[in-house]
Amino acid sequence: MSGVLIYLPQGSGDAVTLRLGPGEVARFGRGSETTPVELRLVDAAISRLAGEIRVTDDHWQLSNHSTTQSYLVENPEGAGEYLRVPPRRAGAPIPFEFSRVVLPTRGDTTVSFQVFAPDHVYLDPDGAGGHWGSRTVTAYSLDETAIYFLVLVALCEPRLRDESPVAVPTTPEIVERLAGLPGCGQLTARAVSSHIDYLADEKMRIAAPAEAGPGRGPRRNGKRESLVGLALRFGLVREEHLALLPTRAGGGDGAAPGRRLGK
Repeated sequence: MSGVLIYLPQGSGDAVTLRLGPGEVARFGRGSETTPVELRLVDAAISRLAGEIRVTDDHWQLSNHSTTQSYLVENPEGAGEYLRVPPRRAGAPIPFEFSRVVLPTRGDTTVSFQVFAPDHVYLDPDGAGGHWGSRTVTAYSLDETAIYFLVLVALCEPRLRDESPVAVPTTPEIVERLAGLPGCGQLTARAVSSHIDYLADEKMRIAAPAEAGPGRGPRRNGKRESLVGLALRFGLVREEHLALLPTRAGGGDGAAPGRRLGK
């Protein structure tokens, strides 16, 4: 199994994107010179060392180091599911593929960061019986109700509509394209980039293109091109998936009005 991707947006702390492999740990909290943390959360109500994330082979665990505060782990793409991790709870296993960890503060807003879990593997429905060693697993386990899948559909849209044989949408174009969907109104460019990284590195396991110069634009574009090419070749994104996107201005795009599955 691959590892997790952690995204701390600007505002909850210093914007950070971390990648952890099995066995690795990331600590979070206010931090200090004597208490270093990988995720620095800027609020006086949060402990210097508030907790830690530990990655296993097929999931991740959350430890709450607070003696008084519970933390929430929400499933932003589900139907309101969440877990409450009580004070001093060590190694709570988190089942969601995409999670938002929420910490309480003294203000009118909370502090949160997002965690993309190790790739969830699903059995082939035709191979449900027999011994484990004889079962077949799905090569690309994509959740079509997830925001990362919407990002993938938006990347593939021009080619599905035969509008461009080469170019793929930029990050700002994807942000604008998805803005009208529930749950995507606050989607940022950095968050879209994290979804693209998660698709390429964890879900579809695309080898990273060679490093480019300052800004590494060609590297990012190469990753997008590879995602689109793989998704279309194997039919992971098809014309009917365009109905998940909002209807474009002026209509006439042949897609049904956009709908969002889950939150």
